Amino acid sequence: MKRYILPRLALLMAFACSALGQQTTSPPSTPPQTVPTPGIPATGFSGLDQYRARRIAVFTDDFGQLSRYREANEKLGAPAAGENRVVFFGDSITDIWHLDQYFPGKPYVNRGVGGQTTPQMLVRFRQDVIDLHPKVVVILAGTNDIAGNTGPMRNEDIEANYQSFFELARANDVRVVLASVLPVHNYTEKSKDFFAQRPMARILALNEWLKNYCAQNHIVYLDYFSALVDDKGLLKKDLADDGLHPNDAGYKIMVPLAEAAIAKALK
Repeated sequence: MKRYILPRLALLMAFACSALGQQTTSPPSTPPQTVPTPGIPATGFSGLDQYRARRIAVFTDDFGQLSRYREANEKLGAPAAGENRVVFFGDSITDIWHLDQYFPGKPYVNRGVGGQTTPQMLVRFRQDVIDLHPKVVVILAGTNDIAGNTGPMRNEDIEANYQSFFELARANDVRVVLASVLPVHNYTEKSKDFFAQRPMARILALNEWLKNYCAQNHIVYLDYFSALVDDKGLLKKDLADDGLHPNDAGYKIMVPLAEAAIAKALK
């Protein structure tokens, strides 16, 4: 029997070493698979997927991007006596709008953050609106929710966030102007992704809800959409190079509309 012990022992040790070698060797890496997001057209997914990938740190570390305006808010201070401070609150359409150039001399404060959706904006609503003690807040949002920037969202979810904006503002004596979602176009090559991510039917439905909600709650409705849309139901080609963000001509149309809405809210 002894002559069989050593061969068997050697065989067991060989199997053990083989198993250990398999455990310490990492399997070959495979690239992550791209899964289309429900509700987002396939033609627009690629750009949206890349956008989300670039924003992972924001989504995990500072979802509402409170750090963006924290220091500026501290420096701003309280409104002067008799000052009709207005906060323009929104996403990139507000963020890139140079209020000092289009509304010279007005106490208007820009608190737009590019790419944000209404859930992100709710996170910073107290810091970037309520705590600044404005007389009026002009809210322009929703287009990135429809696109799915922070994940798929139903119109009902967007509407609920609008209601939260209004209720928070009202509880803090801030008057509200709710702006329509802007139309989009696909007349240029670089506009096609933005257009595919934002179905016009959803924009129309959300704007109809906004208009009705404002009427029912005595809120000023700021209708940018009607002034910017063409006879095909899309954003006029010469008002936005990328089909989404207004250029100078687009903002010049929006200025008097915003001024009229603010004046109405102050009354």
